[in-house]
Amino acid sequence: MRAGWRLRSERVALGRIGCGPGGLRLQGKAVRAVLDANVFVSGVFFSGPPYRILAAWRDGRLRPVLSAEILEEYRRVGARLSAKYEGVELEPFLSLLAVHAEIAVAPGLREAVSTDPDDDKFLACALASRCRVIVSGDRDLLSVSGYRGIEVTRPREFVDWYLANMGR
Repeated sequence: MRAGWRLRSERVALGRIGCGPGGLRLQGKAVRAVLDANVFVSGVFFSGPPYRILAAWRDGRLRPVLSAEILEEYRRVGARLSAKYEGVELEPFLSLLAVHAEIAVAPGLREAVSTDPDDDKFLACALASRCRVIVSGDRDLLSVSGYRGIEVTRPREFVDWYLANMGR
């Protein structure tokens, strides 16, 4: 049985008995999730599922979980896009993260998990914070979904399943 299929089946079963989607811990009414840098930054600059994820954060339905290393990657990726798209400021969003996100102290992993070592910071953050989901479109991260109980889900799936099923 493929790990991804098993996790999706568990989400359906848990949802039917009244647990949060996929066993996610809800803080108040907010889903906790680690957001890949491309998801966060795309939500600031573009429309689509990443934008809807940030809208859920604005509406109090999402509590982003991040580490100092992830915040630095948000800055780095955002600086590249800011150079291309004038008039869009990432800094106000980063300032809000300092107040309205859960910041985890995430020591590095003892051994590489993802084929892209830069992606391991997202897994380390999820483990350190006991967060069960990472939102990413990155193939390397998606390929390690299920590692130590962490599900890596695409932005569209996160919006369609997790955010749409909150409060059920």
